[in-house]
Amino acid sequence: MNNRLLPWLILVPKRAGIREVYELSIKDHGLVQKESSFIAQLLMQHYKGDKLNVASLGNMVPQLHLHHIVRYQHDSVWPNPVWGNIASKPYSQSDAKQELKQLRKLIGSQVQGHTELVFREQI
Repeated sequence: MNNRLLPWLILVPKRAGIREVYELSIKDHGLVQKESSFIAQLLMQHYKGDKLNVASLGNMVPQLHLHHIVRYQHDSVWPNPVWGNIASKPYSQSDAKQELKQLRKLIGSQVQGHTELVFREQI
């Protein structure tokens, strides 16, 4: 997510036409849970957050996606939800590239060939 105030990744299962978690096959549901837990643990270790919020809203974008948001007790809206409450401070283009490079390296070093990771360049 293009907001440098909070570390925020979005996991998008590569399944066409899926809007809700319950629409996934049992196998895909287990894979999404595994990947989500993997990303959650990695983000919390790397960014040293106080809490991790994982949510699937989809009100604006109906394709199934899971937000992983690292929260801090000192963030500007703690303990309230971030949606509609937090200002956006976009990354500069060079900072965005650097952040993505760091996340690719961090995540890539943990993946053992069983998970495909795709990074969207434009955040």
